[in-house]
Amino acid sequence: MSAPERPPSGASAELSGGATKQTLGLIAGGGDLPRAVAKSARAGGRDVFVVPLVGSATGEWVTDFPHEFLSPGEPGRIIKALKSHGVSEILLCGKVDRPKFSDMKLDAKGMMLLPKAVAAARQGDDALLRFIVGICENEGLAAISVAQAAPGLVCGEGVLGRVAPSDEHRADIISAFKIVHALGALDVGQAAVVCDGLALAVEAAEGTDAMLARISSLRESLRGTAARPRGVLVKALKPTQDSRTDMPVVGIATVRGAADAHLAGIALEAGASLILDKTAVAAEADRLGLFVIGLKP
Repeated sequence: MSAPERPPSGASAELSGGATKQTLGLIAGGGDLPRAVAKSARAGGRDVFVVPLVGSATGEWVTDFPHEFLSPGEPGRIIKALKSHGVSEILLCGKVDRPKFSDMKLDAKGMMLLPKAVAAARQGDDALLRFIVGICENEGLAAISVAQAAPGLVCGEGVLGRVAPSDEHRADIISAFKIVHALGALDVGQAAVVCDGLALAVEAAEGTDAMLARISSLRESLRGTAARPRGVLVKALKPTQDSRTDMPVVGIATVRGAADAHLAGIALEAGASLILDKTAVAAEADRLGLFVIGLKP
């Protein structure tokens, strides 16, 4: 039997009952999240057009999708590319480095909006992302969240895998959630590590992996060891964060980093964080003896 034909790129994918899913315009930054979102959305029946941002997006995965590399300073060309591929809904995800505006390639619209972009960048990464999304919305494109585009990636409530946290671990989880929310209100980061009530590390611009790597330099009396893993990593949405542009993410690399730091497990904000490949993450956590759990703070 021959495989069913896919709808042409740029067209709406027809679903049962005559309903359609519009082509998703994915403005992609760096990291593994954009690839996971694109593949999950396509698996859900959507066509995907990707705009990888020059200076941020990496990886050869974009060649599997219709795409056009463009600079963040070319909003006019970005809008034109999206609309020419039949996009009505857009999503910006992945790590977007704060640009060096003096080196950025600009189009006419980018030059006109440059002062506002600089002002947004000075307010923090979240403000810059909201600014980029706002440009698209002003042109009639609807901004949606990762949860809407790829609901299969959203962390639910409960334990993922066979290992569950103890009461002591849950106490550390509560403390870590409080830290993340307090620092997140200042646009500092999305993650913290707490062990026996003591904050061992908080995430800043370096990212979760680098934060976890620092923990092994602490003296053993403060942290876990190979013989006795202790402490938890918590990732949660910042109070000021727009879930359409960024959500906390955990993947296999995060699980391995937590194991290398001799942590007991990972807790995520259920409904407001993402897990890249839940089956693989659960299997790796079980192999390494860590818990992964989704909780409402």
